[in-house]
Amino acid sequence: MNAEFPIEPATVPLGSTAASAPSGPAAGGGQPLPARAAPSSGKALVWGIGAVAVVALAGNGLLWQKLSTIQEHLARQSADAGAQAVEARTIARQAQDLARDTAARQAVSDAKLSEATLQRTQLEELMQSLSRSRDENLVVDLESALRLAQQQAQLTGGVEPLLAALKTADDRIVRAANPRLTPLQRAIAHDVDRIKAASVTDTPGLLVKLDDLVRQVDDLPTLNAPPIVGASTGTVPAPAPPPEVWWHRALDLAYQEARRLVRVSRIDRPEAALLSPEQTFFLRENLKLKLLNARLGLLARQMESARADLAAANVMLNKYFDPAARKTQTTSGLLSQVQAQMKTVELPQVNETLAALATAAAGR
Repeated sequence: MNAEFPIEPATVPLGSTAASAPSGPAAGGGQPLPARAAPSSGKALVWGIGAVAVVALAGNGLLWQKLSTIQEHLARQSADAGAQAVEARTIARQAQDLARDTAARQAVSDAKLSEATLQRTQLEELMQSLSRSRDENLVVDLESALRLAQQQAQLTGGVEPLLAALKTADDRIVRAANPRLTPLQRAIAHDVDRIKAASVTDTPGLLVKLDDLVRQVDDLPTLNAPPIVGASTGTVPAPAPPPEVWWHRALDLAYQEARRLVRVSRIDRPEAALLSPEQTFFLRENLKLKLLNARLGLLARQMESARADLAAANVMLNKYFDPAARKTQTTSGLLSQVQAQMKTVELPQVNETLAALATAAAGR
């Protein structure tokens, strides 16, 4: 802005001396004063005032230039401030948009995270349910297999079905890799050791021997059977004499026929000597039935009944059959072996394993 300063005209006061200065020769003792003294002073004063005015104008110009510079500087600052304000508003708007976008993404992420957490929980529950179902099915299968193996062991009289079932159960538990079934493994190991240490009757071997006894009954000689030369000692009859001594052969044949017609012997058991051929047939069949009943009792694990049948068969063998015959002696020895091997030891049970299976099925 332009500052205007009023310039007042310089007034020069005129003294009374100057106004009253004489203009004639009478002044000053008759010498005249210089007539141009007053105009010279006014001129100097005018120049002084002019100089002051010039200096004032120069100062005004400098001040105006400084004010213009300040105005320009302020204008530039104002423009910069406006630009910065616009930029700040733009950044603030962008920040708000970014914040809204971030909030929306955060909300979407939270929703996805919640959904993923829910799915994970459901998946874990499903896996646990499948695991429990698999373990339950495994326990049920193992229990069924062990009970079936125990029945087979009872029927066969051997422990091989039990050992095979226990080994299969242990292998399946190892493949399942479930720590909850560890007590079941220990129970299986204890039952296996106990079964291997138990003394069990050799049922298959006894069955084979009983079958042999049944087959030998038909060849046993009875007490009332006519004696056969060489039958009791097992010697071969002497060969026939040569044709030139035919009469020796005729005498021998007559002697043999006479022995068949008349036989003198001591009878301690008359009922054995008085058996007819038909009764002998039924005697052999009854002996076979006793042996077969003992076989069935052995298969059914009815040891008392089997031993009773074997004892009755032994009595019949010693009472009605010739004890001096080799076949009777062989049959009697085999029957004594079967009676000695018929033990009263029961088959071992897998009670510890079954108890562990029941505990695992209950979920404890």
